[in-house]
Amino acid sequence: MDKRLERILPKVQKPARYTGGEFNQIIKDKNQVELRMAFCFPDTYEIGMSNLGMGILYHTMNALPYVWVERVYAPWGDMYELMKQNGVPLYALESGDPISEHDILAFSIGYEMAYTTVLDMIDMAGVPIHSSERKSLFPLVIAGGTAALNPEPMADFIDIYLLGEGEEMNNELLELLRTAKREGWEKQRLLEQASKIGGVYVPSFYKAELNADGTINHFVIKDGAPEKVTKRVVADLDSVPFPTSPIVPTTEVVHDRVNLELFRGCVRGCRFCQAGHTYRPIRAKKPETLARQGKELLKNTGCQDITLLSLSSSDYRHLSELCDELLEYCEPRSIGLSLPSLRADNFSMDIMHRIQKTRKSGLTFAPEAGSQRLRDAINKNVTEEDLLHTCRLAFEGGWNTVKLYFMLGLPTETDEDILGISELANQVLHTWRLYAKNKNRGVRITVSTSCFVPKPHSPFQWEQQVTMDEYIRRVNLLRDNIKAKNVVYNWHDPKTSYIEATLSRGDRRIGKVIENIWRAGGRLEAWSDYFSFDRWMQAFSDAGVSPEFYAHRLRERDEVMPWDLVDVGVRRAHLWHEREQAYKSELSPDCRKQCAGCGAAKLLNGGKCDG
Repeated sequence: MDKRLERILPKVQKPARYTGGEFNQIIKDKNQVELRMAFCFPDTYEIGMSNLGMGILYHTMNALPYVWVERVYAPWGDMYELMKQNGVPLYALESGDPISEHDILAFSIGYEMAYTTVLDMIDMAGVPIHSSERKSLFPLVIAGGTAALNPEPMADFIDIYLLGEGEEMNNELLELLRTAKREGWEKQRLLEQASKIGGVYVPSFYKAELNADGTINHFVIKDGAPEKVTKRVVADLDSVPFPTSPIVPTTEVVHDRVNLELFRGCVRGCRFCQAGHTYRPIRAKKPETLARQGKELLKNTGCQDITLLSLSSSDYRHLSELCDELLEYCEPRSIGLSLPSLRADNFSMDIMHRIQKTRKSGLTFAPEAGSQRLRDAINKNVTEEDLLHTCRLAFEGGWNTVKLYFMLGLPTETDEDILGISELANQVLHTWRLYAKNKNRGVRITVSTSCFVPKPHSPFQWEQQVTMDEYIRRVNLLRDNIKAKNVVYNWHDPKTSYIEATLSRGDRRIGKVIENIWRAGGRLEAWSDYFSFDRWMQAFSDAGVSPEFYAHRLRERDEVMPWDLVDVGVRRAHLWHEREQAYKSELSPDCRKQCAGCGAAKLLNGGKCDG
């Protein structure tokens, strides 16, 4: 270990964040590999180590014998300051080497508020933050993740984006980089060849021409780049590697358990949900594959909890069969089996009783809206009867804690819809009074609201976000109408949601704002400890950019969007149709009842999604 690290680690919180050496980490001889990658997560160790996508790609890329992929996380403030004071560069956990010695800096960007931390980590590596300033072939800065599906806000800083699922695409790019390094290519030649790989977006090959009102007129495309970049998907999840020997953290992380991925995609099509549309088409693993992988994960990590993950886990067709198989292994060993992402309309108390024999937790549901009209408008397809019936089953079964999540500011929302949230909470409380197995324990019902953020590639991508003042008015209306002492109300600060809305639908002009924030000391902006709304407003002003233009403006049907260069599979016409259905408060059937022809199945090369 670097002597400077030995001096500063005793002075920081959770020094295990920065030492590496965990069980199942991958160590290679750096003199025996041709490429070295610093796999960077622009948040803390606890968040990054809980990210399933990072864990999968860490192992699939390291399976290539000529590549060594190492992990890098953003240091917390105390470590950050001490590293600066003592001249300690950002380093990789496996080797302890500065990431400036690596050929590739690869970022997984899952949310927009991480943008400033990406710039900070590039700078901590001693690398210029602008792509145009990095003239040589290496180090190359690449990025992927959900936030990359609108690549424009960070386009000035990233050399190559990888859009979609990376198990196959990442390795194809690495093979190209291996050739480029061996043959001594110029950077321009590499970028041109990389743009021919499916799912690869090279920002420097695209430029937006603007109208007088600031909207985009068209894109100028050069150097033979594709007119649209189609995201990559893995057609058969059973056939691609899934790591069953993940790294075991040496300190507490957000999700201290092993995660088993059931399927990708979502059958529901909630109109506010970006993930439900961008993760299509629907592909599920076979139950026998999952049972084998789940047991291997537990054996190879020693974890005492396993979670079944997907966007809507209770929609997995073989859930009961899988739970039975896993419980045969888990129960004798006192291993907890948990199932997040529950829906009130297909909740199985039988399954919940079985999977929570070892430890019983509270139940969480997301009705999202307080009235049936608005739930239909957002295509939530959950009724009040569904929710109350589920709560009755839970209370009869001994549960006494329920969390309910809602959004305020959804398109077409009225005050009547907002008051419906308090009425729904009262109905849940009344259900407890009627059916609770043990009333002496009391009940706790938590209502939480967040501010709706319109997201790219969703039916509400054209919508405007309500102003912060209007959101607070709606919060106060709801708060004043929640009277019961057993009902607790929490609400999300609208300032972060406002910034998120500007970033998520931003174009390249937003890049200057992000740079201004970083130069003013902004990093880890997703954390309230570091977020400064005033600093963001100053950054917008200094860049001559109006945040209202991105957050509060209703878009026309045919407006060219910054993310129109990205094809996620779902047709734009389908998204607009779903928006029209919202204004009629009409439901669309889920994928397993009737195919909506969204277009995502084309990504399977003539195959059929598991809808």
